Amino acid sequence: MAKRPDFTAGYYYHLYNRGAHKASLFREHDNYVYVLHQVKKVIGEQNLTVIAYCLLSNHYHILVRQNGDAAAGLLAQYVFNAYSKAYNTRYEHSGTLFEGPFRAIKVDSQNYLLHLCRYIHANPVRHGIVTELEEWPYSNYLEWLGLRNGELLDRDFVRDCFGTAEQYRQFVLDYVTNRRLPEGLVRMLKELEG
Repeated sequence: MAKRPDFTAGYYYHLYNRGAHKASLFREHDNYVYVLHQVKKVIGEQNLTVIAYCLLSNHYHILVRQNGDAAAGLLAQYVFNAYSKAYNTRYEHSGTLFEGPFRAIKVDSQNYLLHLCRYIHANPVRHGIVTELEEWPYSNYLEWLGLRNGELLDRDFVRDCFGTAEQYRQFVLDYVTNRRLPEGLVRMLKELEG
């Protein structure tokens, strides 16, 4: 298992994991809703801020800012431990749901942070789940564009880093079209998809 970073207040962390044997984590709409409710609960209790997220059928990405002493990794730990228990009970499943412990990467530059946002939001198109990003309901991309009112985002972050919703939409579409990312993100993707 890769060593987890030191969790420090004021930093951003990319949390991610996938289903065991790349199997589906979510069987139905209610599964996604359960996880998002858990995320809302935990960020309030642990003084964390969700920046970007995307839940896909067999993996997830969450970009979170740690605002206080509570480690950002508690989000993945608490949310997905609760989800695993609920999933196992509901579907009479036994055994591990996830490939292993969640992974966490400390975001070490502004450039990496900005590209990570668009990588996370582009996942549904990149994996061929939908043809238009606006079609995927299990990310906060729609909130970033102002097309849906939601609580899991930092509107000041969006405005300060990207300006307008249209500027961000173009930034994401550039990635969907050209697939250019910083080397740090490319390494992470190879590890995740390997």
